[in-house]
Amino acid sequence: MDQVNEPVKEGREHVLAIACRIMAGVSPVAAANSQTQHPFPTPSPFSFSVTSSRWSSRPSIDHTTLFLRFLLLLFSFISALSLAAPSTKKKDQRSPSFTEYPELIYCFIVAILAFLYAAFQLFKGICDIAHRGILISDKTSDYLSFVLDQLVGYLLISSSSVAIPIIRQVEKSTPVRKGTITSTSMSFATFLVIAICALFSGYKLCKRTVW
Repeated sequence: MDQVNEPVKEGREHVLAIACRIMAGVSPVAAANSQTQHPFPTPSPFSFSVTSSRWSSRPSIDHTTLFLRFLLLLFSFISALSLAAPSTKKKDQRSPSFTEYPELIYCFIVAILAFLYAAFQLFKGICDIAHRGILISDKTSDYLSFVLDQLVGYLLISSSSVAIPIIRQVEKSTPVRKGTITSTSMSFATFLVIAICALFSGYKLCKRTVW
């Protein structure tokens, strides 16, 4: 009798175990299948490296170019102010003014043009970062910046080369001579900055057209 009752007891215990699982909200089939399921693969940290680099590379170039445009604006403003300030503050009426030299007038005009161009590029760069493509399309902006950077760079280096002989002609210890030296130095520094901007513009243009 005991041997006959043992299978019956085991069957009851199995039924009770299934009933407890059902009451707990776990399906027996799901409990059996859960043992055979494999865990989800952990994504590799290197899978996002390519995507993140694409998103982070362009903003870094834009921010660097924006900082260079700000330096271009500052240096060109100092260059123009260095020539204009001695004329407005001269104490001696016999002291010459930069307007008496056509070469210095040319340097002053180039400095003003570089200042206006830097202000335009700075405003466009801020608009491109805040609202991309709302002012000028990216393709047009790359072509325009590449051409104008070289043009303004040529004007700056030509004005610096023209102003160097004038420094020797102007009398020493005069405000115009000091202003011309400062303006020429700032003009050459502006040329170096815009040369770097032209390299960035050429890189972005080649990346858009070739790559």
